[in-house]
Amino acid sequence: MTARYNLLSPELKLNPYPAYADLRRNAPVCQVDPGGMWAVSRYEDVMYVLKNPQLFSSKGFGAATNPPWLGGNPFSESMLAMDPPQHGRLRVLVSRAFGAPAMARLERRVRAFAEEAVAALPLGQPFDIMPPYALRIPASVIGDMLGVEPALHSKLKRWADLITGGVTTVRPDEEDRKQLARDAVAELKAYFGDLQERRRAEPGEDMVSDLVRARVDGEALSRDEVIAFCALLLVGGIESAVNMLGSSLVTLLEQPELLTRLRADRSLIPSFVEEILRYEPPAQAAPRVTTQDVELGGVRLPQGSRVLVLIGSACRDDAQYANGDRFDLDRPTPQNLPFGHGVHFCLGAQLARMEGRLALEALLDRCGRLERGPEPMTWHRTLVVRGPATLPIVLHPA
Repeated sequence: MTARYNLLSPELKLNPYPAYADLRRNAPVCQVDPGGMWAVSRYEDVMYVLKNPQLFSSKGFGAATNPPWLGGNPFSESMLAMDPPQHGRLRVLVSRAFGAPAMARLERRVRAFAEEAVAALPLGQPFDIMPPYALRIPASVIGDMLGVEPALHSKLKRWADLITGGVTTVRPDEEDRKQLARDAVAELKAYFGDLQERRRAEPGEDMVSDLVRARVDGEALSRDEVIAFCALLLVGGIESAVNMLGSSLVTLLEQPELLTRLRADRSLIPSFVEEILRYEPPAQAAPRVTTQDVELGGVRLPQGSRVLVLIGSACRDDAQYANGDRFDLDRPTPQNLPFGHGVHFCLGAQLARMEGRLALEALLDRCGRLERGPEPMTWHRTLVVRGPATLPIVLHPA
């Protein structure tokens, strides 16, 4: 390692994995840009951080997504940015909605959304597949769960983008981008504030109605707490699945023999989804802040240090995964690290896996071959997540 890496540089966003490997070999805990955060790149050290919230507080997430110029961010006030015991009291409110019985009931709806989206895709001509496939399916699912009217589903991803990557990647002089993020926060708060009032008057069979009815220690959730839950469910329910679906297609384009195997044996699809989550984890990093002086990977970190655990690096660490940079459809599963670990393990992990499986099944039913479009693809330029921003593609009929 000869220079300090900038994790938001265009070159690194195009392919961060060589830089991750260099960090693991030569500087497993070191400062990176933007802002001099301490990047943690080895699997063992990443797991230590995630397992010890008393030393590495999740309040780092809130600080990273709520800069002073924003004036507040409901995502930053969600349970994702909380530590025990407050986190646990709130987590139980939504855990049932993502449990195995709920997922079994939801599968029919997810399959229908996937089939509708795939049926509308053009065949034999180039188009950007991200909006009508990778975005449409997760936005329809989480919008349906929250009780958001279908006409607004397309807005959900924009809000999720702007209150996360639209905040963490803004430079000090980008006043127009700052205003876009402020506007998104205002729109989200206004919409979900109004929606919960409608659900108080006329409850439905959706998650906002459940949150309005919920009680924590005998107290109802406040208006802002319900909005924070909705912001978290938007980001968690859309971002991970969108990027997972997009990265699945990129990998199938790069390695067409995988598509041949999946077409010949549909039972391999769950293993493909698991390996995609490891090979191209949608959540590449998680911010934390040290609560006291602590030693990590032989480096002394002072209290208050901003730490960035590189999940994308840990998922390719050869010390944990043999030939970590190789996509291996026969690799033992499941791969849970892409969904975090410990108290913040993603509640929507099973939903994301279901969406990945059913979306791919629907695509295989209609399409026999994938081909890159004439325009180059682009990757999102964000600090925490990774996935295609645009993916021009040509689908050929089955």
